[in-house]
This record gives sequence, structure tokens and C-alpha cells, in this order.
Amino acid sequence: MRILSVVGARPQFVKLAPIARAMEGRTEHIIVHTGQHYDELMSDVFFQDLGIPAPDYNLGVGSGKHGEQTGAMLAGLEGVFEQAKPDVVLVYGDTNSTLAAALAAVKMHIPVAHLEAGLRSFNRRMPEEHNRVLTDHAADLLLSPTEVGMDHLANEGLAERAVMVGDVMTDVLYSVREQLSAGNEPIPAGLEAGGYYVCTIHRPDNTDDPARLRAIVDSLAALSKPVLLLAHPRLKALAENHGIDLAAGSLVLSEPLAYPQLVNAVANSAGVVTDSGGLQKEAFLLRVPCTTIRPETEWVETVALGWNVLVNDDLGRLAGAVERPVPAPTDAAPYGDGHAAVRTVDALLSAFAK
Repeated sequence: MRILSVVGARPQFVKLAPIARAMEGRTEHIIVHTGQHYDELMSDVFFQDLGIPAPDYNLGVGSGKHGEQTGAMLAGLEGVFEQAKPDVVLVYGDTNSTLAAALAAVKMHIPVAHLEAGLRSFNRRMPEEHNRVLTDHAADLLLSPTEVGMDHLANEGLAERAVMVGDVMTDVLYSVREQLSAGNEPIPAGLEAGGYYVCTIHRPDNTDDPARLRAIVDSLAALSKPVLLLAHPRLKALAENHGIDLAAGSLVLSEPLAYPQLVNAVANSAGVVTDSGGLQKEAFLLRVPCTTIRPETEWVETVALGWNVLVNDDLGRLAGAVERPVPAPTDAAPYGDGHAAVRTVDALLSAFAK
């Protein structure tokens, strides 16, 4: 059986790592990188640090408007699928790469499996929400990370195609955490364990309006502890255009970190401030308080258990939310036991093996 994985962005590389390992010796696995995240720190380093095999194909699409980027991927993937002749296309998460691969496969009558199916923000302003909903309804097999995701799929009439496998990013985080505990990975220079926050901001709703971005940056700059701001190139460019200083006050500007260093930085921090989906969950798994600058989250369990607080319209609440006391301990494990990748490959072979 020949399974073809399509990835293109950092969170997808993380999800790919345990899947690639779980497929070894069980099935033929082809990896296609769309090139959606194309610079070295956003791509090559992740493959190296996570031990992922080099992609068999790299489309090198790069950045662009949503339609332009998705269209370029569609055209490139069609040719790859014709050449590789996969038995099933496996797509990950909710990026433009996810939707493009699902559409290309469906048009060519190739079965599609969607890993991380069933997540919903119910915010149609988010491109990711359109990508994940459209992909779920096009796919033949829906691999859900949580019971909440399974409920969403059932509510949309997709229960018969859905399988609960757990969260593969939990697999990776547990593995990386074990590696870090065995070594002496340093925290970022100039910072002390428990004495700083980690921050990522990238969503257009937070970055494209100069007034909103300035309000967020001003709140972070006024915090009582240093804020390690891991700035995507797009954020740097927008801030420069808006005349916003990303190194003001408490802010410590940094390039994005490779995944093991990111996990280490979060694990040693006093808290996380983000609008990223994955980082909310990773903070919870590491039992680090998270403040999410969004009106909603796909990872509702983190909020219900008290480890994540949402701040959106009233940015005056942001500083207080970040500096709140650590929540009550919990041993809840809504994202699985660290063996989701094996269950994912089991489900793929069960559904599609000839």
C-alpha cells in the first residue's frame, strides 16, 4: 500500500514526524512538501530536528495570496499524484496545503484521509476554518484527535467516516520532552527559568490592523517579566510597515525556534501568549499557563480545565490574564496517551488496504 503525505507548514511537519516513524516497515510512504513555509528555519531545520525523511517531492510554492497559493499547489500536486500513483493521500491540519491536496486527490478519484479532523473554531473569518471544514467533507477517512472533534463530525453527518485516534502532536511533544529531560538544553540567552513569557503572534486578525497590533505589542511590552517574542518574518515586515517596535519594553525579539528548542523554552517559561492553535495545546501538555489572543479556540479542553484564557476585544485585560496565578493542577489527558500515530496507521491500513 502506498500512502502519500502532503505537508507545507511547521505544525504539519511536527505531525508528520510520528506518522513517518509509525509507517516504517508497514507501508510505502511518500512525502510531498508544498513549500508553503519555505525558509530554512520554517522548514529544513524542522525536518532535521524531528528526524523526518527528506521529502520525495518539493513544490517550492512559497508565500502568496490564498487563492494564488492554493491554485499553485493544486496544479503542482496534480502532476505529483499522476507520477506517484498513491493508494491514499493523507492530509494534515488546516492549511492551504491541506485543502489543495484534498481537492487535487478528490478530482483524481484518489481516497483522502484527514488527520486532525473535526476541529472547529466556528469562526468563518479564519481561513483555517474553511480549510478544515471543506477538507472534512471531501475526505473518505476522518482521523480525529479528540472526543469533541468526533462530536463535531457526528453533528455534520460524518460519523461513519470518523475514527478517534488521539493527537499526534502529543506523541511528538512527549518524545521531545523525554529527550530534553535527558540533556542540558539551555534556555534562550539572557532569560531565567520561570522568569519570562513565550509569545507568538501571526494571525491576520491580530497583525493586519495597525491599531490592534500596536495595542497587543504595548500590552506585552508593559509586562513585569521579559517576553520572548518569536517573530515570523511576516510579523516583522508588518510591524516595520506600521512603525511598531517589536523590541520595546519587556519584549525580547527572537527568530522562530526549532521545535525542540521551542518546547524547552515553553517548558521553562512562566506562561505563553499566542494566537497559534498548536502552541495552546503544547502549553497545556507542559502544564504552562496560556493566554490566547483570539475570540475562540479549537482546543476547548484547555479553557475548560483552566489552563487557557481567551482575550480578544478587551485588550486591556491582556496583561492581567498573562500575569494571573497558575491554575489548579490536573491529570486530565484529553489529547491521548502519546500513541496516536500508531492508531492512525492502523486506521489507514484498515480502511484502505487492498
